[in-house]
Order: sequence, then structure tokens, then C-alpha cells
Amino acid sequence: MTMPNGNDGANPGQDAGPAPLHVSLVALPEAVVSTLSGIFDVMNAFSIVPQAGGLPRPAPFRVEIVGERAGPLMLASKVPVTVQRAVAEIERTDIVIVPSVLLGSGGWITGRYPELVAWSRAMHDRGALICSACSGLFLLAEGGMFDGADATVHFGYARAFQAVHPQVPIHPEQVLVVSGPRDELITSGASMTWHDLVLYLIARHAGATAAQTIARFFALQWHQDGLAPYMVFEGRRDHGDAAVQAAQDWLADHFSVANPLEEMIRHAGLAERTFKRRFTQATGLSPIAYVQRLRVEEAKRRLERTEASVDEISWQVGYEEPAFFRRLFRRVTGLSPGAYRRRFSVPAYPRPRDTA
Repeated sequence: MTMPNGNDGANPGQDAGPAPLHVSLVALPEAVVSTLSGIFDVMNAFSIVPQAGGLPRPAPFRVEIVGERAGPLMLASKVPVTVQRAVAEIERTDIVIVPSVLLGSGGWITGRYPELVAWSRAMHDRGALICSACSGLFLLAEGGMFDGADATVHFGYARAFQAVHPQVPIHPEQVLVVSGPRDELITSGASMTWHDLVLYLIARHAGATAAQTIARFFALQWHQDGLAPYMVFEGRRDHGDAAVQAAQDWLADHFSVANPLEEMIRHAGLAERTFKRRFTQATGLSPIAYVQRLRVEEAKRRLERTEASVDEISWQVGYEEPAFFRRLFRRVTGLSPGAYRRRFSVPAYPRPRDTA
């Protein structure tokens, strides 16, 4: 897709070739320094990666840190950055990226940055790609650009985001979501999926070879298995149904029993049909699906922290048939139990040495 080139301040006499795309990386006080600086460094790295890597020359991007006003800005990590230009000075840009933001105990404060929201919306209307890394979507969603458009956000913030922006369909288990009529709305999920975001932008505008070269140079990873393996299941408990709450409390310690549904119904003191209906309405999952999620979550911890066999863990969490457990585990997490263990167990080299 051809994008307008935001060449404010560019040197017209540079080497022959297409003008670099102007990337506006938005800094605001809630921004996380690691995401902002990582995106900045990687997208500006074309001049430092060896020419043998086959990267285009001149560099395809010109990245600026922008914000409400130019000058020093303290980020959420208590690390200062320099905002290079105020958004009021930028009439046109090609790519807007809002990095991860850190939500405090009070959550995201809607309406705090009207100038940034209005500017982002104006850049979208003028043809820019609008990108969110992780939780940067909280800011961008205020502009209405994502209304009705599929998106992803950090799974830890998914409920908070949905409460504020129910009009935006979110998929927190997905690494990267590209939507909009021009594929111009791009969101990445949990924190380190900014890797996938920048690699996608590089592949889109500089080609797959450039993205592969940059990925090798920085040891960046595509999260091709999605984010389901990283997500920790926490059943909803804010529903206000005391009978369902009692069943959930009992399940927390007894999910591995042979017939959990019968015991849940007994603890709730409801007819079976009524219990199933109320449980599903309150938690968003059927009772059996809820039990399965609790069992898989416990299996994940045992795979991470013990050396017990998969068959043994299957039995420990309540499944006598290991083959069924393996299928269920893959369906929930996207990985086999063995692959999950290899990914999340602590490898040998960082473990403390035995000094005995």
C-alpha cells in the first residue's frame, strides 16, 4: 500500500531512492521506556546493521519521538526521554506508534491527553498507519478509529480496556491484529510483542528479507504460537452471584476430584439446570470448561516447576486418560505439554550452582 511521506524536516538532497517513511513514536508520561526505546532503536538500525544483510539503502524509516511538547519528559519507569517534536508541529506523518503504557491502581484516565488523541485521529484521516504496542491502545481508542475494528491489547489489561471501550472487539490471545479498510490499524498484544509489530512494519515496507535480517541482528522473536501459552487463567469473580461464588471457592482447592460438577451443584444449593445457567452467565464459561481451565492452569505450573512426567501430571490434575489431557492442553494453550515445558521451565544455565 502506498503511504504519504511525512518529510517534515527531511533533507531533500539525500541519496537517490524513495524518501524514508516518517514514524512518529508517541511519548507520554505513562509510557514504558523499554518499549519506546526498543522500537526507536530497531526502526533506526538500518545504518548500523552490516550491508551484507541485504538491507535497503537509504534507510526506509525516519523515527522521531513526539509528544505534547518538545523537551524532557519523565516516563512511567522514572527514566527521562527527550521529546524531539511537539505533535502540533507535525501536519503529516506516515506511521504513528503509541508504545506500552503503565496503568496505575486507578486505571487509565480517559480524556487526559485530548491533543494527542485529536492529532492521532487527524493523522489517521490523512492516511497514516496507526499502531499500538501492548496497552498503547488505551490512548488511541479514544479517537474512535478502532470502533468496530478488531484489535489486541495486553491480556492483563483486557478486562479494564473492555470496560472503557466496549465498542472495540479485542483478542488478547493474539500477537498482532491488522484491521481497518486499508489495513491501517495495527495492534500488538503483551509487552514484548512490540518485536512482532516492528518486524511486521519492516516486512511491509522494506520486505521480508529486511525483516529477517533485523530479527537475526537483534535476536528478535516472532511469537508465532500466539499469547495463549502466556496467559494465566483467573475466573471472573466480580459477578455478584453468591451461589456461583461458593462453587468457585470450593473448586479452587478441589478441581481435581473425580466428579466436580456434582459437588459444585451441591455446594451451590441449586437445581442442576439453574446452576449451569447461572454459572455460565456469571463466569462466561460452562462449569466443565471452567474446571478444565483450572486443571490446565495447575498442569502448567507443574510442567514449569517439577520434573514429573506428563502422564503423572495428567493424573494429578484429575485426568485418568493422558491422551485426552494432551489434546485439552494443546487446545487451551496452543502448545503440547512437552513444548510448553521446554518454553517455560527455567533452563540449566541461569540456575545457581550447587556449592556443596
